[in-house]
Amino acid sequence: TLTEEGIKISVNDLVVKATALALKKFPNINASFGGDKIIRHGDVNVGIAVSTPTGLMTIATRNTDRMALSELSRVTRERAGRAREGKVQADDIGATTFTVSNLGMYGVDSFIAVITPPEAAILAVGGTREEPVVKEGQIVVGQRMKATISADHRVTDGAEAAEFMVEFKRLLENPMRLML
Repeated sequence: TLTEEGIKISVNDLVVKATALALKKFPNINASFGGDKIIRHGDVNVGIAVSTPTGLMTIATRNTDRMALSELSRVTRERAGRAREGKVQADDIGATTFTVSNLGMYGVDSFIAVITPPEAAILAVGGTREEPVVKEGQIVVGQRMKATISADHRVTDGAEAAEFMVEFKRLLENPMRLML
């Protein structure tokens, strides 16, 4: 099993991977606003907000859409650890095209994140919780999570941001797609 091999896939790893795959379909969200022009990025480099003793820092994952979940998990854990220890390496930060901020571990259900310039958008993710859901006509306990996107309307619009969120949700609700 993955656990026996020392691989722990977190909810945040799934969120970041789903984000990266959704970004491939929405180039205006995987973009930035530079001066007076829109820059659409070919690479998907997801930044992950990390709380450190000296404040918030964004660590970078490069080509996130092409990383295996196990690699993403390892890279994220290593870089977040270095950030918290104040031992950041040059490759750990910078060159992100989109950021994910997850406050679920603090018991936060939902929030609105502020876009990191020059990125076009940021995803805010709350914690998972058990709620009653209808599945095959029966009420059962299911896991639910709230996520919001903040988008720079100079680069994209609310309709495209909503379509991105639909794709993100579709991927997260079908985790096997994250492994393909």
